[in-house]
Amino acid sequence: MTIPRTLPGDIELRVSQSPVPYREALEEMTARNAAIATDGARELIWLLEHPPVYTAGTSAASAELLDPRFDVVEAGRGGRYTYHGPGQRVCYVLLDLKKRARDARGFVHALEGWVIDTLRDFGVESFRSEGRIGIWTTDIDGREAKIGAIGVRIRKWVTMHGFAVNIRPDLSHFAGIVPCGIEEFGVTSLARLGHDVDFATWDEALVARAGSFLAALENRCPRPSSHPETA
Repeated sequence: MTIPRTLPGDIELRVSQSPVPYREALEEMTARNAAIATDGARELIWLLEHPPVYTAGTSAASAELLDPRFDVVEAGRGGRYTYHGPGQRVCYVLLDLKKRARDARGFVHALEGWVIDTLRDFGVESFRSEGRIGIWTTDIDGREAKIGAIGVRIRKWVTMHGFAVNIRPDLSHFAGIVPCGIEEFGVTSLARLGHDVDFATWDEALVARAGSFLAALENRCPRPSSHPETA
């Protein structure tokens, strides 16, 4: 399957083949967010990978930065510290919710569902957890562990940031922070769970479910979900 460059609704789909430095991506994403809000620029869903970086949300506590071995960037999103790096697939979602249900909670719920449904396509059952941000699954030791992070910001009803899924990152890199402020649970990946998946295969599965994700934004959230400015 060849991944299209346009998604339903004339949304641009961009797939970066080389790692994009986080600061560079943040600058471009911020500019595109403003252009969508003020000038009606084309919406964007962007799949990419970052060099190793720790990003700090607006609720990040300095005590949760345990070992700043990588660059630390203030992301402008809600939430706390998150790691991005090689082997992790990041999806930035820049959509105008004024064209849809204008429901921030529903947007986050739909993002979560998009990731959960795609992981299921690879035989990984994942889930939301009340009071814990992110996408969770059962790790190889039988304990719950995070496999995906959610973090968004909404400005003038235009979204930015999105989610990151651990495909095959170096999980030791997460040890430099308390991921999302949650100490008692670890992180896992598709590779750790025994699934050999490359980015192209993941992207194809994710894009195949994009239509369902976009359709879900047409209706308000059916039940409570995570606060939108989280990680």
